[in-house]
Amino acid sequence: MKEKHPVAAMEDVQGLADTRRLAINRVGIKSIRHPVKVLDRTGGIQHTIAVFNMYVGLPHNFKGTHMSRFVEILNSHEREISVENFPAMLREMVRKLEAETGHIEMNFPYFINKAAPVSGVQSLIDYDVTLIGEICHGEIASTIKVVVPVTSLCPCSKKISERGAHNQRSHVTITARLLDHIWIEEIVQLVESEASCELYGLLKRPDEKYVTERAYDNPKFVEDMVRDVAARLNAEKRIAAYVVESENFESIHNHSAYALIEKTKHPSE
Repeated sequence: MKEKHPVAAMEDVQGLADTRRLAINRVGIKSIRHPVKVLDRTGGIQHTIAVFNMYVGLPHNFKGTHMSRFVEILNSHEREISVENFPAMLREMVRKLEAETGHIEMNFPYFINKAAPVSGVQSLIDYDVTLIGEICHGEIASTIKVVVPVTSLCPCSKKISERGAHNQRSHVTITARLLDHIWIEEIVQLVESEASCELYGLLKRPDEKYVTERAYDNPKFVEDMVRDVAARLNAEKRIAAYVVESENFESIHNHSAYALIEKTKHPSE
């Protein structure tokens, strides 16, 4: 029987000193997929797959960070990570990586069950959601980004045409820095209420008639879309700052129309 020899200690190369005196703002891993749990407004739980980006700040005197620890953090939790333990993940990450700043992005599809406006037939429609958490010296800032597909109908086309008006699918994107919890459904409903018409996964003929006429009666330029949504966000006390964007995928052009409003609210607002 062979005698076992103790394993020699391996050098921690990442922990070596660096002499270039250049700190790195973000270093870590990108595009790693992991199961997550998301609580919806009805009290149910959605099981989905999220794509994570995880970074920490690296001081100038360290050569590198320990990339494997990011993966360990994801796998150290239960099988699914929840939105609720997102802040705890940030704190764990900076503690294990011995960092003062950290950044996690979690992107996932979120499904909402919607009833068609006339027939009431139900179907799922998906929305692209990203949660962004940043921690600096123990203080956490949370941001949510939601892409909401809607219908927009051109006011100019309606005004100058004898028959009909061109319309298109649009993506309205809200990126909001939060002061308090806000449901994904609330953001979706806020945007959909300001569009020419909202989208549905399944429509019967009476529903199709309704959404066509609804859009025709409610025309919106891309400028109207961002202004109307921004006005709603200005009144939302749980949001400290926002960016609202609208991209209209034009049906009569081979380009998109685009508009953006960005605002950081004053504490008194």
